Amino acid sequence: MSRIKPRPPSAVRWIVGTLEDAGHPTWAVGGAVRDALAGHPSGDWDLTTRARPTQVQRLFRRTVPIGIEHGTVGVLAGDGTLYEVTTFRRDVETDGRHAVVAFADTLEEDLARRDFTINAVAWHPLRGEFRDPHRGARDMERRLLRTVGEPEERFAEDYLRILRALRFASRFELRVDRKSWEALCAAVEHLPELSAERIRDELLKVLDADLRPSEALELYARSGALEVLYPELDGLRGGDHWTATLARVDALPPGRPLLRLAGLVRDLAGEDAAALLVRLRLSNAQTDAVAVRAGAPPPPHADAPDAEQRRWLASVGRDHWRWAMRLTLADARAEAAGEDAVASWRRLRRILADDPPLEVGDLAISGRDLIRMGLKPGPWFGEILDRLLEEVLEDPEGNRAGRLREEAEALAEGWPASRDAG
Repeated sequence: MSRIKPRPPSAVRWIVGTLEDAGHPTWAVGGAVRDALAGHPSGDWDLTTRARPTQVQRLFRRTVPIGIEHGTVGVLAGDGTLYEVTTFRRDVETDGRHAVVAFADTLEEDLARRDFTINAVAWHPLRGEFRDPHRGARDMERRLLRTVGEPEERFAEDYLRILRALRFASRFELRVDRKSWEALCAAVEHLPELSAERIRDELLKVLDADLRPSEALELYARSGALEVLYPELDGLRGGDHWTATLARVDALPPGRPLLRLAGLVRDLAGEDAAALLVRLRLSNAQTDAVAVRAGAPPPPHADAPDAEQRRWLASVGRDHWRWAMRLTLADARAEAAGEDAVASWRRLRRILADDPPLEVGDLAISGRDLIRMGLKPGPWFGEILDRLLEEVLEDPEGNRAGRLREEAEALAEGWPASRDAG
């Protein structure tokens, strides 16, 4: 472990030094230390200290009460970065969803309540000293994921640890030790007891950061978590759709969790995809974006007529066509057909460079113009405007107010009730 040298920002050293100078032992814990053990760049820096929240607040001028009741205070560094400082804690009571905690006086008590040995390692940013009472560094070297203490008890304390185990095992290429795996699989039936938001966030973390989300998703499947949480996806297993889904998600870039989610549900039937997305409790805008991108039809071949290209763009929308094409490109890479998809991408970009009308709002006339023409507002307005859009998708040069008014007049003849009386 002496070869491992995390590189904390200067603000971390400043916070630790300030607390230590005031007599409060303080250590770095969590993701930054774990990532360093795995040979990854250290990301989020979390600190744990013997100081109580009120003492932390008195020592620093700019703080944010992130979770005072749980012992967490956010300390703002000079550059505006927020660092979480949490008082040593110990569990008093757990129910599988939440833990009642009490403040503790020692680092060892705090590390003993953590989920896995690789997360129960502390490092001192000033002295460069490690504390590893549960041999997490050795487990990381052996590429082994193991719970702190008895696996059955640890998972029963918080069933979210099941999903965290699958995520860590995938991201760090770890093997879950036998006792932990058996306890994990036995506990998956309790996953629905967790809030939908916590379940969703674990999935999005996999889709956001993992280079190969397929590995975590396969662990979801092997453990039974996929069947319990996402039966729609579990129904794809055993066939070509599941293989294609995993390949597609892997081919999409990290940092785009909603795009990868669209790739994940793309092969589901519409009602199954909708049910899964509703259960995830995304925002309405996020749900709509994922649904549109996942449900987009394949783009026209690069040699297809311009009108066909415009109709496809209109069906998907300006806001979503790039993301829908990324899904197509991901499928094409998996099938070694990337050249055709790239050609389609380039053709669509050329079409868009001319700024063609693609939606009713792009037409040279509007519903107000129809009223000025003497037409009475009604359901036929939408029909007329949709028909006009179809015509300008075929021939964008026809998007002229005079011509569209003539076409609207002709269409209105089919709806006598569309005329104002008198």
